[in-house]
Amino acid sequence: MSNPFDLTGKVAVVTGAGTGLGQALALGLARAGASVAAIDRVDPAETTAAIEGEGGRCCGIQTDLAASFDYQELVAMVVARLGDVHILVNNAGIIRRADAIDFSETDWDDVLDINLKAVFFLSQAAARYMSAAGHGGKIINIASMLSFQGGIRVASYTASKSGIAGLTRLLANEWAAKGINVNAIAPGYMATNNTQALREDPVRNREILARIPAGRWGEPRDLQGTAVYLCSSAADYVHGAILPVDGGWLTR
Repeated sequence: MSNPFDLTGKVAVVTGAGTGLGQALALGLARAGASVAAIDRVDPAETTAAIEGEGGRCCGIQTDLAASFDYQELVAMVVARLGDVHILVNNAGIIRRADAIDFSETDWDDVLDINLKAVFFLSQAAARYMSAAGHGGKIINIASMLSFQGGIRVASYTASKSGIAGLTRLLANEWAAKGINVNAIAPGYMATNNTQALREDPVRNREILARIPAGRWGEPRDLQGTAVYLCSSAADYVHGAILPVDGGWLTR
């Protein structure tokens, strides 16, 4: 009996794969059998070495998704190096914190450029390739608890992640008939660089932990199983879903 979660023969592009959630996602997909293109604005050598050290196949591409460049060219680069593209995981993201009344236009634009604009145009480039190749594919966006809630002091991040929820549904509507599944994972409060300030704030850290039924911050590895599922044939009839991986945060 074949394993519906086996990704052998698939090529996955993971953005923001140099550290944190992206690195864990890249490793999870590689362990399921996928070849991985690890994209990051810093050299993703550590991720590449980790995947290759476990016998997997990975190419690292250092590029800044905030810069003005041809997303179609990036997809073509991955195809040239790994032979195809079946999966795109839009993980790259940044966050800026300030009271809304003081929030700067620069902090607004910087976050929206990476967290929303780049997601759309890279997805568009990948979908064009997948459609032309005739095999469809899987696109996974990384949403957030702030795709459902307002948060505080992260105006542009909340706007971008609310936008990711809507964009995921829209692209699912348009591309399902092309054989392209578009879904999202909404991580809860994860122990990454983006949340370091919260974890080091004794008041906010205590408030956050008190609301998480699981009683702990999430770890990047907690996303791996959900990502493999959504990228696999087991999720062929799943379109436009936003799956929380949050330790129960949204239930309380």
